[in-house]
Amino acid sequence: MSATEHEAFMRQALDLARRAWGATHPNPMVGAVIVEEGRVVAEGFHEQDGGAHAERLALLNRGKMPRPGATLYVTLEPCSTHGRTGACTDAIIASGIKRVVVGATDPNPGHSGHGFEVLRAAGVEVITGVLERECADLNLIFNHWVTHGPLIAAKVAATLDGKLACRTGDSRWITNERSRADVHRWRRLFPGIAVGAMTILKDNPRLTARRAGEAEWCPWRFVFDGLLRTVVDKNLPAVFTDEFRHRTIVVTTPHGGLGYVRKLREMGITVWTFDSPTQRVPFADFRKKCAEERISGVFVEGGAQLISELVRARQLDYLFAYHAPIILADDKAKTIFSGLRPERIEHALRLTDMRHEVFDGDMLMHGRMVYPEKLMVDETAFGAR
Repeated sequence: MSATEHEAFMRQALDLARRAWGATHPNPMVGAVIVEEGRVVAEGFHEQDGGAHAERLALLNRGKMPRPGATLYVTLEPCSTHGRTGACTDAIIASGIKRVVVGATDPNPGHSGHGFEVLRAAGVEVITGVLERECADLNLIFNHWVTHGPLIAAKVAATLDGKLACRTGDSRWITNERSRADVHRWRRLFPGIAVGAMTILKDNPRLTARRAGEAEWCPWRFVFDGLLRTVVDKNLPAVFTDEFRHRTIVVTTPHGGLGYVRKLREMGITVWTFDSPTQRVPFADFRKKCAEERISGVFVEGGAQLISELVRARQLDYLFAYHAPIILADDKAKTIFSGLRPERIEHALRLTDMRHEVFDGDMLMHGRMVYPEKLMVDETAFGAR
């Protein structure tokens, strides 16, 4: 088959994998198709953690042994270890399939490439790297989880000159409707969403994924509130009172007061309290707790101070930056990032492994954060969160 034909079948496998968008954590999304004589005869995708793998489902859905010359297309390297569902390499070899075309290599250092070796040792032809970038991008969170632990990502929406709002605080809407709809796509992917106390008090967001044609979906909703200011008012925010309140976790410190902690827990709200000499939550401890709870990724949506503090602590791994073709040209307008004092360009933060998308004129840039060897911090920045 030609490279174009391989890519066409791999795109079908990718489309299958995306049907489980956000539903497989902490496992990856994977799609597979079986092709005989140039035609797809069976397909499968990994639907949820603990469920059957895509390759096994495709083989099961074939209903009989594949014909000689059949090819299996799969978006991720077949597993070669015997976990809850058995090694997919064993199932492939037993099926008699003699050609496997793969998109991305398993990023887990303990498994990476071993599945290919097992298949080739059994006489199976293995073709790798077909639509590799697209297949790897599909599992942004999983790829980080298996190598570094939870992925902490942030989203910002700003003008071309990096402003979040006018000096009056007006910010609706900087980005357009398509950009905002795309944010809900990423909300549906991440198992957790986080905001700071001031965002809750100012905007009272629901922090759910609301996409056309789909039921409203609620991830774990983290509220960073070191002083528990969000609990003081009698008019409690939506995340403490709505039908998803059992999915809300308040992240705080002992400076918030035991009475407020008790009040939250009586309402069915989970509270994570971390020891801290100040009212600011130690992000490294938060990351460790997420790992213990198998929460593989958190999407931080504001405010600017929370995101800037994550940067100062070197705890932000990934950034989604939506830029609208708008210029405020006002030095008193609210800025995205603050709290650093770089003296040279080499001290700047950078993004790598970049991706770009356009939404009716708005530009989304997203990539991995790269920190300079020496992060120049403004020690006078930030008061209470």
